[in-house]
Amino acid sequence: MQSQKIRIRLKAFDYRLIDKSAIEIVETAKRTGAVVKGPIPLPTKIERFDVLRSPHVNKTSRDQFEIRTHLRLMDILDPTDKTVDALMKLDLPAGVDVEIK
Repeated sequence: MQSQKIRIRLKAFDYRLIDKSAIEIVETAKRTGAVVKGPIPLPTKIERFDVLRSPHVNKTSRDQFEIRTHLRLMDILDPTDKTVDALMKLDLPAGVDVEIK
């Protein structure tokens, strides 16, 4: 018989929010008696943009901007009904995207 597993993937631009949310999820799952593996930090995706400073001349003068997307992965092994209910009621910050598989 195969054991059940919930995989949670967190995504955010601010690493402090994602770490705080990951700790909250781990504490909630452990409180209900589930085994948690993680949070596992995945590679940070860095997206860079180059923008011309001047609208007319000076092609070599540019501004550089970047967006960093931080990712965390957690596995909850053998979740109970209490675990699922507690995770559904959990209130996370607005800047954190949660993907559950």
